[in-house]
Amino acid sequence: MGRGDPTDGEWGRPRPFLPVSNGRCGRWRDHHQVIDGIPHRVRAGVQWRDLPERFGPWRTVYERHRPWSADGTWERLLQQVQAAADAAGEIDWDISVDSTIVRAHQHAAGARTDPPPTPASKGADKAEHQNETPWQSLVGRLVEVVLEVRARAVRGAGSPARSI
Repeated sequence: MGRGDPTDGEWGRPRPFLPVSNGRCGRWRDHHQVIDGIPHRVRAGVQWRDLPERFGPWRTVYERHRPWSADGTWERLLQQVQAAADAAGEIDWDISVDSTIVRAHQHAAGARTDPPPTPASKGADKAEHQNETPWQSLVGRLVEVVLEVRARAVRGAGSPARSI
């Protein structure tokens, strides 16, 4: 299991919502292994052929992702997982926008002229996510995939079909 991949406990929750094989094409490879490869590809931005071996054959991951993106499976899965987490009381839907934290454009009056601060180290954001529940991290990963699918659909809407 790689960093950021769902644990076995996290996988128990979305499992009932995942599609099942129709039986015509034989048995599917384990959802856990294959689906872990899809958010990895979205996060890392690698080509399908460059997926690490731990996710199984790249073509299997691609063949699972492609139809699920086209038929809305990812969006349904996100909605079902969010609904279950909401029913369990694990999602806080309250949103507050405070004008003291809304930033103005840099050319607005009073903008600082100091150089930007040096970027934090790679491990600095780890503490930010330590208190996430399994639902929150799973929903976050599903949101990443759904947003990527939507962005690719918008970019590819006017372009001709391409091969892998």
